[in-house]
Amino acid sequence: MASTINPARVDFVTLRLFCAVAQSGSITKGAEACHLALSAASRRLSDFENATGSKLLDRSPQGIALTPAGHVAMQHAMRLFQGFEQFSTELKDYSSGVRGHVRLWANMSALTEFLPAALASFLEAHPDIRVEVEEQLSGDIVRALVDGLADVGVFAENTPTYGLDVAPFQTDELVVLCARQHPLARTRRADFKTCLAHEFVGLNRSSSLLELTSRAAEQAGIPMRLRVQVRSFDAMCHMIAANLGIGVVPLAACKAQVIALDLRVVRLKDAWAVRRLMMATKTGELLSPAADLLVRHLRV
Repeated sequence: MASTINPARVDFVTLRLFCAVAQSGSITKGAEACHLALSAASRRLSDFENATGSKLLDRSPQGIALTPAGHVAMQHAMRLFQGFEQFSTELKDYSSGVRGHVRLWANMSALTEFLPAALASFLEAHPDIRVEVEEQLSGDIVRALVDGLADVGVFAENTPTYGLDVAPFQTDELVVLCARQHPLARTRRADFKTCLAHEFVGLNRSSSLLELTSRAAEQAGIPMRLRVQVRSFDAMCHMIAANLGIGVVPLAACKAQVIALDLRVVRLKDAWAVRRLMMATKTGELLSPAADLLVRHLRV
């Protein structure tokens, strides 16, 4: 049976040095960043590799590169730093009078449509709780919950959720937006297959919305022609207003842009256009009192 790493042989100084060397590609630069002598830094890195039982760094005249095992070590080191920073932040909150800290990760739709009002009412009722909110892609939210980087997550349905307790959160309607001069501008309702005759503006790769529309296009047997990809609904709306393509968006999240940019709304006949957002926590994880209060509030 493989031996485990002895925590006593790995400290935060060594982990920080390892990350600095990996990011700079140089032991010398990493040592300088950590205020260590070069000989001491080299010794720490050798001891770290011995402790893990794996070669973590490839050394060459061109510099330092991570091995496959090194990439894994880097990911875990970064998680440890994030956890320690979270630890420090939460203790500081308690010392300054804040009685709870919740890490909430949510996708763009939830943050734009539903969470602002819900969080405002929650924080008004519980001013001694701090909620740290982070916008992420649905798949990344699930991984963060499993890894313990987030306490509560809100994401689109059809995202794999093994290891999570999941409950419905809200429902949003997806519509097609187009510029007033676009051929679809006079159409009030259409099926997605009809819309596939036109070029699209979409979100960045790996977004749940892009995955959903791409899957619908595949089922229709017509490729979706993405002309432009951006990172936000606001950017999508501006590209659509410039007539660079049409786009599928949650209607509630884009109401203000529809009015401001004089966009046309085409409602979709497809059943998948009514989409559920889900709320989740890690299975078997005992929630803090603050996180439990937030989950109960969001379920109302």
